[in-house]
Amino acid sequence: MTKPHHTFKFLALSALVFSLGASVPAFAESTGQYIDDATITAKVKESILADSQLKVLQVKVDTSHGVVTLSGAVDTQAQEAEALKVASHINGVVSVTDKLSVKSADAD
Repeated sequence: MTKPHHTFKFLALSALVFSLGASVPAFAESTGQYIDDATITAKVKESILADSQLKVLQVKVDTSHGVVTLSGAVDTQAQEAEALKVASHINGVVSVTDKLSVKSADAD
């Protein structure tokens, strides 16, 4: 084989390997989406802590593809409703999943 033919085969094979390696599986989260979700999570946490009715550290915030999940414990149903409202008003939030529990009055 001639040198140009070897070069062409090498370049073609390299292009194929690169394109396969560079493709992202459909189930994988893109870097941009991960950053957006991390930003949403940070903004929700910040807003919950800044809210005078909440200021509760027991609320865990997770975000995936713009869907925010709130979990943990709050003292009252009013705090639960406020946390859901605060989270839903953050830019980029698609929906909010409520996994919060209200502490029982007997727990004190």
